[in-house]
Amino acid sequence: MMIRDMFADDINRKINGVIKVDQAADDVIEQELNEYVITRELKKHFITFFNYYGDAFDQPTADMGVWISGFFGSGKSHFLKMLSYLLENKEVKGIRSVERFRKKFEDDPATFMLIDRATKGTTETILFNIDIEGFSNKDKTAVLRVFAKMFYNHLGFYGENLKVAMMERYIDQQGKTEEFRRVFEEKKGKPWLEMRRAFAFNGKFIIPTLMEVLDMSEDDAKAWFNDKTATEISIAQLVEDMKAYVDTKPANFRLLFMIDEVGQYVGTDTDMLLNLQSLTEKIGSECEGKIWVICTGQEAIDEIIKVRADEFSRIQARFKTRLSLSSSSVDEVIQKRILKKKPEAAKNLEDVYEQNDSVLRNLFSFSGSILDIKGYSGPREFTENFPFVPYQFIIMQKVFAEIRKHGNSGKHLSGGERSMLSGFQEAAQKIQEKDEYALVPFFRFYDTVHTFLDGSIRRVIERCQKAADNGDGIEQQDVDVLKLLYLIRYIDDIPSNLDNIVILMADDIRVDKIIMREAVRGCLDRLMSQNYIGRTGDTYNFLTDEEQDIQREIRDTNVDTASIVERIAQMIYGDIFTTKKFRYGKYDFAFDQMVDGITVGAATGGMRLRFLTVATDAIEKTDYRLMAESKGNEAIVVLADTPYYESLESVMKIRKYVKQRNVSQLPKTVQKIISDQQDEAGKYELSAMSELQNAIEGAQFYVDGEHLEIKAGNAKSKIDQSLEYLVAHVYSKLDLITDNAGSDADIIAILTGAVTALPGMEPNRDAASAMEEYLEMQDAKKLPTSMADVQSKYSAIPYGWKEIDIAAVAAQLIYSQKVTIKYAGNTIQPDDPKLPDMLRKKSEIGKTSISKRKTISATMMRDVKSMLREYFDIMDVPDDEDGLIRFVIEKFGEQRDYYASLDARYDGHKYPDRALVQEAIHLMDDVLSQKKDNIALIERVLKKEDALFDNKEAMSNGIENFFKTQVAVFDQAVQFEKSLHDDLDCIAENEEAYKALNTIRLITMVQTRSKFNYNRIRELNPLIDTVRTAHDKMLEEKRVEILETVRQCMEATHTAANGDSKVSHLIEKSDRYFSQCREKIAELKSLALLDAMFLPMCQYKDDTVSNIESVLEPPAPKPQVQPTQPGKETTPVKKKVVRAYNRQIVFQAKTLQTEADIDDYVEKIRSQLKQLLKNCDEIRLN
Repeated sequence: MMIRDMFADDINRKINGVIKVDQAADDVIEQELNEYVITRELKKHFITFFNYYGDAFDQPTADMGVWISGFFGSGKSHFLKMLSYLLENKEVKGIRSVERFRKKFEDDPATFMLIDRATKGTTETILFNIDIEGFSNKDKTAVLRVFAKMFYNHLGFYGENLKVAMMERYIDQQGKTEEFRRVFEEKKGKPWLEMRRAFAFNGKFIIPTLMEVLDMSEDDAKAWFNDKTATEISIAQLVEDMKAYVDTKPANFRLLFMIDEVGQYVGTDTDMLLNLQSLTEKIGSECEGKIWVICTGQEAIDEIIKVRADEFSRIQARFKTRLSLSSSSVDEVIQKRILKKKPEAAKNLEDVYEQNDSVLRNLFSFSGSILDIKGYSGPREFTENFPFVPYQFIIMQKVFAEIRKHGNSGKHLSGGERSMLSGFQEAAQKIQEKDEYALVPFFRFYDTVHTFLDGSIRRVIERCQKAADNGDGIEQQDVDVLKLLYLIRYIDDIPSNLDNIVILMADDIRVDKIIMREAVRGCLDRLMSQNYIGRTGDTYNFLTDEEQDIQREIRDTNVDTASIVERIAQMIYGDIFTTKKFRYGKYDFAFDQMVDGITVGAATGGMRLRFLTVATDAIEKTDYRLMAESKGNEAIVVLADTPYYESLESVMKIRKYVKQRNVSQLPKTVQKIISDQQDEAGKYELSAMSELQNAIEGAQFYVDGEHLEIKAGNAKSKIDQSLEYLVAHVYSKLDLITDNAGSDADIIAILTGAVTALPGMEPNRDAASAMEEYLEMQDAKKLPTSMADVQSKYSAIPYGWKEIDIAAVAAQLIYSQKVTIKYAGNTIQPDDPKLPDMLRKKSEIGKTSISKRKTISATMMRDVKSMLREYFDIMDVPDDEDGLIRFVIEKFGEQRDYYASLDARYDGHKYPDRALVQEAIHLMDDVLSQKKDNIALIERVLKKEDALFDNKEAMSNGIENFFKTQVAVFDQAVQFEKSLHDDLDCIAENEEAYKALNTIRLITMVQTRSKFNYNRIRELNPLIDTVRTAHDKMLEEKRVEILETVRQCMEATHTAANGDSKVSHLIEKSDRYFSQCREKIAELKSLALLDAMFLPMCQYKDDTVSNIESVLEPPAPKPQVQPTQPGKETTPVKKKVVRAYNRQIVFQAKTLQTEADIDDYVEKIRSQLKQLLKNCDEIRLN
């Protein structure tokens, strides 16, 4: 059966596919009313509307707004127009609109009663598309002006020019409309209704007409005609005119403003939204439900105002009735108006479905789709939609919306040139001669949108069509694929990959998808070669002329292979396989990272992981060559042939192209294309990442000379498996390490013997044997070996040990006394706290040498142990070499510290035998100087045996005992003798004391070349006592003598004062001074210092007496003035100052033995007397 014979209604009949609110021809209206499909959803909307609208007749309301929303093509304009027909109840060809709807509601009489009741009253509708009737300059009063225009037009005035409309309204109110029109036509010669649109050019006729009809003066008429403000109107004035109009009508009269596309016209413009809000609010409050405003918009009103809902809360209140049309309504309308089948056709199609059920299910399986897009759910859906597929209804809605959104000639689309209804009808007409197995491929819808597409789009399709007609490398199917790619250009829900394009191109149930796939692939290849389309990863894109030019320039941009390979390397090692060291058991292995010939990061010289891309010649990828190259230490991954390279090449070409262009200076359209290309580059990069992972998953692996078959796992897992195999084969001696060290603490435990094991069961025994053999070989070759050499050897192939494990094995050899460790030339003992660092720290291992140990002979061991037992008087001397060396270094070190402490005590003192102590220190240093070498150390100890024993004997017999028992007495004697230096003259008067003091001097005297007699130190205490007794007696006598001087001085001051209170302060001061002198005399232990007090006390006494006398001496009487003889002068008499001193104070007791003693004594007396005479005129000695 042919498709055109299946439909209940002729598929070729004329259908008004798009409802235009301004279409008013009776034929059009009749078809619209008759064929209008009331879907389940629309019935709900009719009930909602008429319930609310009908209630307003009984209860006046200010909430008189209705908002109808729905996507483009959902039927909202059609619904609006049907409401206007019903509410106005227009008679068309003798039948009222409501009557035409009666049979549509046969199954729901209650709803029809609502409609019938609401249309009983008189209703006038003002139905218009605001996008067409509105003004191009959308200022803040645009909504008000279009409402005014349409209202005044409805009244018969010229709403296009509000100035003219206001004039006509005024003339009408005066009842002079006919007269005005007659007079104007007489003067102009043409009717007013024809000429009012040229109002501004007819002033010479209009002004006289106004003067004649309205009795205006010429000046007034001219002033009004030239007044520019007369075109302005306020909301209040317009609503006042509206209210005045409806008030002239019956009580149940309604005036309806039915406005299409308000949502699109107003958009999110705040000023126009406020204007709409203010106008609807004013109409609602003033007219109380007699005037209604019914609007349509693609978005619900809540969506339009959601950004600033607080400012537009009142508009929400006015538009309380909100109806939203969904896609299901469109599907149902198309199915009922166009696709309804005859009964026999329906039965036939059901049979077709049953026979091809599984085929149909598999045919429409989209890959990567976002929406739940699928084919038929069963025979009924197949019958209702044939020859279309359910997904086409969903996708076409998006095609309409996206084409409109992305510009092109979208204005035509919004004006209603095409619709979903007409699109499906035209597509069905194109295959009407095919049979029940045919399907409508999606590209057929292109002709529906073709006429309103932008020229740049049409030119591409037309050029491609011409090329196909002329056979210029393009076939007709290529053109169809190109049309399809344009239709889904902006549809993100279905990726335009090869599989999905095949589904969308399906034109028959019986299509072989494999053959179809190859055919479509050929189409895509030809279109790409001719630059009609571009490709991003596995998706294909339609290109405009400008896009083709830019695509061509990008394709011609040169990007070198090395840059692409470098980017591949970054993606592999930076994103896919980020492991820098491969973990094998407890070990981490570094490996060189390579892609083709490029190395990523620093080369380690160890294992290598190398990827080979498509950029590497095939000759370098042969099995034999790769197995040979990988032998030893390499894993080679030959990437599978996926389009990762092409994707990355596209990315880098786009980015290089953009970098070379001064984008900001290019036209906006070109900037947009380049911006889209940059977005494409991002998609290419994501695609390349996925393709690169696939290339690794499908790669060939060559490891250590073997071609491995790695079957399971993702990209990272497969690389891990190849490296695991490589480690196991390359590091073949890794298993010699059986016990891993964790930290320095483990190494110290080995060095100190804390790790115990049965003989032959020591941890890492085989590893230690291998290292010992290596050191023996180095020793045989006379080659010095550092720990850096050891670390380097055993961390490399074939060992691969960790540096801490290498250090632990070396520690095992050290503990076993099989190797010697030296640092900067010094032999390091196992207990050295820095030894772990020397074995493993990078900054230290180069300075640390390790060698096979040379052992000390048994004879030397025996001799030195015997000598040490005797020298240190210790029987417990270690038997093993390390213990013995440690003992020698420790004991001689302690002895050296002891002698150094003795030597330090000489500082500030003159003790005997310092040279002997320093000789002992030198001997210790001499022995310890050989501690770098065990053998040399023992040899030096034995060599210095005699010197050591001699020095020890000399030290113990004298100076050691001195510092233990005699030094305190020695220090006391030296200090005592020093304290008596000033009193030697006085002590010399006592023969016994003087002789004892000289003996003390002799005993404590240390002479460099003389042997010190330590035995005489015991004599010092009795000698000190003898001298101290004599000296104490002399001190007591001297104190008595000086105290007598104090008494005489105090007596002299008190005698001079004679108890007079006028000098009491001087006496108090003097007494304090002499009291302090008494205290000082009691404290002083030096005869010389006591003698030195005499003179100052005498001087103080003399000064005090002089001061007292000057206070107490009465003023001298004035001498009488005697006449003087000429030539003679009077000489004043000066009082003589006399000082009296006791002879015993001046001439102190002293023993004189020689003439020199006499001379010294006399000279001292002379000096004192001269000093005393300076303060007086004469001295009297009592």
